[in-house]
Amino acid sequence: MANQKVSRIGVLTGGGDCPGLNAVIRVVTKAAIGQLGLEVYGIEDGFLGLIRNRMRPLTRDDVSNILTAGGTILGTSNKANPAKFATGKGPDGKPVFEDVTERVLEHIQDRRLDAIVCIGGDGTMSGATNLIRRGVKCIGVPKTIDNDLMSTDLTFGFTTAVQTATECLDKIHSTASSHHRVMVVELMGRNAGWLTLSAGLAAGADVILIPEIPYDIEKVCDACIQRDRRGKRFTLIAVAEGAAPRGGQQVVDKIVHDSPDPVRLGGVSTVLAEQISERTGLETRATILGHVQRGGTPVAFDRVLATRFGHKAVQLIAEGQWNQLVVWQRGAVDCVPIESVADRQRTLAPDDPMIAMARAVDTSLGD
Repeated sequence: MANQKVSRIGVLTGGGDCPGLNAVIRVVTKAAIGQLGLEVYGIEDGFLGLIRNRMRPLTRDDVSNILTAGGTILGTSNKANPAKFATGKGPDGKPVFEDVTERVLEHIQDRRLDAIVCIGGDGTMSGATNLIRRGVKCIGVPKTIDNDLMSTDLTFGFTTAVQTATECLDKIHSTASSHHRVMVVELMGRNAGWLTLSAGLAAGADVILIPEIPYDIEKVCDACIQRDRRGKRFTLIAVAEGAAPRGGQQVVDKIVHDSPDPVRLGGVSTVLAEQISERTGLETRATILGHVQRGGTPVAFDRVLATRFGHKAVQLIAEGQWNQLVVWQRGAVDCVPIESVADRQRTLAPDDPMIAMARAVDTSLGD
């Protein structure tokens, strides 16, 4: 495959959905067809489409009028890793995982795909790395509302998720004030605090708890009590799903046994609300924003960023620069090897300017 002329490419969206995916599909399809004369195939449900051989041709008409739509017209999956795919259950009822990469390679050959544009986060880039090592040409495009992909300062979908979460926090802020309550709002982000810190700062949250800074429950409670004593009869707390107490563990919502990444975080807001209520006597409520953060139409910035990323992906194809991930670094589009970011997460550094900014406006970080 390494010396084969490119005439047909595939495009897939892997992992969790986010606003802006359709913008990338749109520009990749239109530019690849119109500027490079390539055929484009849409791979359904991420790597599952490669495993099940579910793909379809994409035309300009197929991707018209999808720029503003949330989600992905191709579908996605966060369970389908060809290197570790659940093919059934063993005698003990537990999933049996197999490496089905050979099957994927056969389907790629059957469909005569010369290269694949993989749109996703660290898990998707791990899957792409697996294919790259087997001789498949790939181009990566960085997607995640968590903004935790290595080597890129920004991923598309993040800005829209911050806007959505901020609007939710604003609405909860008003009801917290009306009822004089402590409101604990749980945001996504896995092991990274980018989303929670950004939305928390934008909404003026009084306490922001992120995975990178273990919190002290006594410090959190003290922040609530001090506000109450100053006549501020409510407290708004933004907490990341991956936040954990000092010396403690993250709260796990469930284990998805047939997933290669089985741990699903969630529920820390409920735990915190109970602890705050018991220790302070203040009326406390918990709200989990959940998948509302992934949905909806992308904001203008994400539409443009996703389009820039997708356009760069097509340029890399035209130049024969294979196995590269499009990235945003220091205000410009660039690229790095996909293999350099696989299975890694970008988290907030202790000296990040946003953390200093939060402290400067008297926001408690629970430490």
